[in-house]
Amino acid sequence: MDKSIIASEFLFKAIRSSGSGGQNVNKVSSKVVLSLDLLHSKGITEEEKMLLQTKLANKLTQDGNLILTSEEDRSQLKNKEKVIKKCFKLNT
Repeated sequence: MDKSIIASEFLFKAIRSSGSGGQNVNKVSSKVVLSLDLLHSKGITEEEKMLLQTKLANKLTQDGNLILTSEEDRSQLKNKEKVIKKCFKLNT
């Protein structure tokens, strides 16, 4: 697994977070959605792909895209950092 290649393949989308958040809840898009095309990733070996498909079946779309979210923080940047860490922890 080559983390630098995988990181370059991440796609991010920021959306409005649900729940309480004070005055900014309806104005700021702080929730971060990370997606990774697991099946076509150049940073993951074929053996790792097979293992991850089994291990992460409930987090994959039908097309083999891994979808992870983070909305724990009010900061979009902090949520982005958290979702990246969450993604790399999945393989361990």
